[in-house]
Amino acid sequence: MDFRGKVALVTGAAVGTGRAIACSLAREGCHVAVNYSRSQKEAEETAEEARKLGVRALAVQADVANEAAVRKMVEDVVAEFGHLEILVNNAGVTVFVPHHDLEALRDEDWDRIFGVNLKGAFYATRACVPHLKKAGGAILNVSSVAGVYATGSSLPYCASKAALNNMTVALARALAPEIRVNAVAPGFIDTRWWKEREGYEVVKKFAAERAPLRRVCQPEDVAHVALELLRSDVVTGQVVVVDAGLGIAV
Repeated sequence: MDFRGKVALVTGAAVGTGRAIACSLAREGCHVAVNYSRSQKEAEETAEEARKLGVRALAVQADVANEAAVRKMVEDVVAEFGHLEILVNNAGVTVFVPHHDLEALRDEDWDRIFGVNLKGAFYATRACVPHLKKAGGAILNVSSVAGVYATGSSLPYCASKAALNNMTVALARALAPEIRVNAVAPGFIDTRWWKEREGYEVVKKFAAERAPLRRVCQPEDVAHVALELLRSDVVTGQVVVVDAGLGIAV
């Protein structure tokens, strides 16, 4: 896929990996819709950064767990740009609960995490499919190694990302040949979200020392792989791990 002149909707694009993907697409000549839930200021900054790269950009608010809001968002994006070729499902949430502490998990934790991480991706996909089919478009889901290796912030988070990986493959079959669907599964990403967590430096040091490539990923590393999956016309139904090899460390 040639990104020039195309339109991409990137959910959860105000900061971090979503921002990196949106700006990387803009750098390739793709117009971008920057979705956010609460971080309006950061989303506007991302959109402005994209505009400075010479493309059109729009910040659009919607909680992806709300299907009505998602459908309106997609309608607004298509009304603004006239077409839509790319969907990046990046929005995600979690809670930090040790895996062994089963009693600490609440129903609302499961509901919110699955509502955003899985149902949100489905809602956005369903709303975008009619437009993507017309264009022969592509979908990229941002998953996590938590869904591959069952390690991460909490059991619901791991389960939601495993389900997203499964849905990626199922959708790739269901939407072919008009739409390709792939996922990228990052490990530790050096983002503001991690930097605000207690013990950030310890976790980062451990991950870098243990990973075969002796580093952790930056948001731009994930964006690079995401764009390659979106670009290739012969790859679909794949979940690509991006973690500097940490998942294979022994």
